[in-house]
Amino acid sequence: MSYPLLERINAPGEIKNLPASDMPALCEEIRQFLVQNVSRTGGHLASNLGIVETTVAIHRVFDTARDRLVFDVGHQCYVHKILTGRADRFPTLRQLGGISGFPKPCESAHDAFIAGHASNSVSVALGMARARTMLHEDYSVLALIGDGGLAYEGLNNAGASGEPLIVILNDNGMSIDRNVGAMSEHLSRLRTKPEYFAFKKAYHNALSGSAVGRALYRFNHSLKTGLKKAMLPNATMFEDMGFAYLGPVDGHDLAQLTTTLEWAREMKRPVLVHVRTQKGH
Repeated sequence: MSYPLLERINAPGEIKNLPASDMPALCEEIRQFLVQNVSRTGGHLASNLGIVETTVAIHRVFDTARDRLVFDVGHQCYVHKILTGRADRFPTLRQLGGISGFPKPCESAHDAFIAGHASNSVSVALGMARARTMLHEDYSVLALIGDGGLAYEGLNNAGASGEPLIVILNDNGMSIDRNVGAMSEHLSRLRTKPEYFAFKKAYHNALSGSAVGRALYRFNHSLKTGLKKAMLPNATMFEDMGFAYLGPVDGHDLAQLTTTLEWAREMKRPVLVHVRTQKGH
């Protein structure tokens, strides 16, 4: 089977050279590639089929040779490995002398940390972010997590730290209750539009110049928080920890994912991107 778009990615980072219009077809090729190879070698198929668009969006926005991507559930890294120069080695997946089914730093500079199911990705990412700040370096740090476990301790520490980092919550419907209702869906999509962030920044700057303006901002903020608790209960849980909350985002809408990650990178603070995916998509 041929993969014309995937075969054009001969080196890490070349996915950025493909036009956005090719991305849906590329995602389809990646899914076909996974099915063809994992059916022969064995491995975690359904979890990787569900994370294709999210991983493609990460590699469109970030450079994992410099930026640090820490997986929490390590067996979701197959798409990441395909896009970082290891597609030709997939017939050796989980074989003696072949590539690992988990992130492995000695295998590639694009694997920031070895991980299985330890629930430690947020804590590891926070350590990397602190080191970056102390060394006055400039790169992004991301943690891609699934269901909670011990991750909540890391989330609490990371949110309180104020360190710029991004936590991507891959919610496949098995760990967090779904927000219901058309209003919730509308507000979620509104919150991930670039125009929303531009307005929010301009609004804050306009009111922060005087005591009256700051008081009006605090009043409006408390009113907005009350409405948000009713419409987006997950958002306030993470914001109470100190994160800016973006989402929920459709984890199979590549354009929306890419825009959301670009804005998360620009916010320069702890950000949680809530992505809804379908396992086995």
